[in-house]
Amino acid sequence: MSSSNAARSPSALAGLTLGALGVVYGDIGTSPLYALKEVFHGGHVPLAQANILGVLSLLFWTMTLVVSLKYVLLILRADNNGEGGLIAMLALATNAVNDKPPLRRALMLVGLFGTAIFFGDAVITPAMTVLSAVEGIDVYAPQYDDAIVPVALVVLAGLFGVQRFGTGGVGKAFGPVMLVWFSCLALLGLPQIAANPEVLRAVNPLYAIEFCLHYQWVAFVALGAVVLVVTGGEALYADLGHFGKKPIRIAWYGFVMPALVINYFGQGALLLKDPGAIKNPFFLIAPGWAEMPLFGLATLAAIVASQALITAAFSVTKQAVQLGILPRMRILHTSERDTGQIYVPFVNWGLFVFVVMAVVFFGSSSRLAGAYGVAVTIDMTITTVMTFFVIRYGWRYPLALCALVTGFFFIIDVTFLASNLLKLLHGGWFPLMIGIGMFMLMLTWKQGRRQLSNKLREDAIDLKSFLDAVFVSPPVRVPGSAVFLSAEAGMTPNALLHNLKHNKVLHEQNLFVSVKHHEVPWVGYEHRVKVEALGNDCWAVALNFGFKNEPDVPEALKLLESRGVHLDEMETSYFLSRDIVIPTVGEGMALWREKLFASMHRNAAAAADFLHLPTNRIVELGSKVEI
Repeated sequence: MSSSNAARSPSALAGLTLGALGVVYGDIGTSPLYALKEVFHGGHVPLAQANILGVLSLLFWTMTLVVSLKYVLLILRADNNGEGGLIAMLALATNAVNDKPPLRRALMLVGLFGTAIFFGDAVITPAMTVLSAVEGIDVYAPQYDDAIVPVALVVLAGLFGVQRFGTGGVGKAFGPVMLVWFSCLALLGLPQIAANPEVLRAVNPLYAIEFCLHYQWVAFVALGAVVLVVTGGEALYADLGHFGKKPIRIAWYGFVMPALVINYFGQGALLLKDPGAIKNPFFLIAPGWAEMPLFGLATLAAIVASQALITAAFSVTKQAVQLGILPRMRILHTSERDTGQIYVPFVNWGLFVFVVMAVVFFGSSSRLAGAYGVAVTIDMTITTVMTFFVIRYGWRYPLALCALVTGFFFIIDVTFLASNLLKLLHGGWFPLMIGIGMFMLMLTWKQGRRQLSNKLREDAIDLKSFLDAVFVSPPVRVPGSAVFLSAEAGMTPNALLHNLKHNKVLHEQNLFVSVKHHEVPWVGYEHRVKVEALGNDCWAVALNFGFKNEPDVPEALKLLESRGVHLDEMETSYFLSRDIVIPTVGEGMALWREKLFASMHRNAAAAADFLHLPTNRIVELGSKVEI
C-alpha cells in the first residue's frame, strides 16, 4: 500500500505517523541532549535572565522558520513522483532547466556536492548523538567519566554490527521508542515551566531580536550552536516517499514540535533558577529517581537517530549508483517484502571507521558540535537553492514570488552557514573533508564514465549495419536465447563480436538489451520495456528504471512475452562485456584521476549482481579500453 493511499484510512494514517516519529524525527528529536547547552558552552554569553530568554526565543523561531515553514510547508510540496531527498530534488531542478545546459550542469555540480556532504552528516550524527547520550554518565556518576568514549564506541560497534541482519524487526520498535522519548521530553519540561512560567515570554520574537542587537558578533557566533535545534530537518524531506506528507506534518505539528519546545523551555526555566545546571541541563532537568531510566532512554533514542542516518546513507548510495554518480557496489536486500530495506557493506564499514575516528579524535559532544553544524547548513542552503529552480522553472511561479520566498530562507540558511564556518578550524573541517573527498570520487566516476562511453562510441559499430552484414553469410545458429547487455543502445556489443570471433555461432534468438536509469524515482511497468524487431529473430530492447526501482533484468524481460518474444529461463544465456580501463596521458582528466577511475571501475561490483542476472547463465567477455 502506498503512503498516499494508506493516508485515507485513519488506522493506517496513525501507523504512518507513528513510523514517521521513529524514522523522520529521530535526529531532530535528540537535539535537546546538546543544543541549549552548546549555545552557552563557550562562556561568551552570560547566563543572565534576558540572555536565557533571548536564546530560547532564537531556538523557538529557528524551529518555526526553518522546519515548520521551510521544510514542512514548502519543501514537502516539491516531491518527485512522491519521493523526496536531495537526489529527488536534484532531478526535479535539473529537469526544470533542461533547456539551459550551462545552468543544468551548474545545478548538477551543486547537487552532487550536497549529496557528497550528506555522507559527512551521516558520520557526525551517530558520533554526536551517541556521545551526547552517553555523557549522562558524567552527570550521574562523574567518577566514571573516563568510560564515556569506550561506552560510546561499544554502542556504535553494536549498532553498525547488526546492520547486516536488516532493520525490519528493530525498525518496528523505532516509532514506540520515539513516542516514549517525545512524551518524556514534554513531561520533563512541564514541571519546570509550571514552576517558572516567566520562561514562556521567550515565544515573543522581540527577545531574540534584542539578544542579537545587544551581542551582535557574539550572537552571530552563537547561531552556530542554535542551528543544532534543526539538525535532522533534511530527514523530513528525505523520508517523504516512505510516509507521505500528511503523516510527517501531523507528527511535527501535533507532537514533535510541542514536545521539543516544552523541553527547551523547561531547560531554560531550570537555568533561570540554577545557572550552574548549564553543565548538562537536559539530564539535570530530571528528578533523581528518573536519572538511570532517562540515561537508558536517551541512549536508545540516540541509536534510533543514528540508525535513521545509516539507513538513509544506504538509500542515497543505491540511488547514486543507479544514476551513475557512484560505482556499482554490493547491495544486499535484508527483507523479502520491502525492497527499500538494504544493506551496503562497503558504506556501512566505511561510515563506522569515520565515526570511530570522530569519537576518538573529538572525544566529547561539545567538541563535535563545531563539526556538526557545517554539514547540516551546507545541505540546508543547497536545498533552498534547488527549490528556487523547481518552483520558478518547474512550477512556473512568478519570479518575484519565487525570489521573495526562497530569498528569505536563503538569507537564514547562509547566516547559519557563515556562523558555522567560523568553526572550520575547530571541527568543521572534518565533515567538509569527507564531503570534498566524496565529491571528488563522484565527479571522477561521472566524468570517467563519460570518457569511457565516448571512447566506446568512437570504436563501436552500428548494430543494424553489422547484423545486415552478418546475415549475408549467416553463422551456425544454436538452440536457445542470447541476451547481450550493451551500455549504448544501437551499438554492437563487444560480447557479440567476441562470441562470433571465437565461437563462430549465433543463438536462435538474440536480444540486445540496454539498461537506462532515469532521473525519476519510479518507472512503471507500462514504460519499462521498449522493443524493436531487427529481423532474423533479433530484437533491440531498452529497459527503463527509476533511481528507486530495482534493476532486475530477467524480471523486466518477462514483459516481452506480451510482445511475442518468448524467453525460456533455462535456455537463456546472458553475455556481458567487461572493459578493462587503461589510463593514458592526453585529453580528458588528469592522469591521477584516470588512474583513480580505472581503480574504481576495476573494483566496482559485478554488473551481473547489480542487474540480478542468474549466476549460472552468464558469459563474460573482456576487452581493454584506453582513455
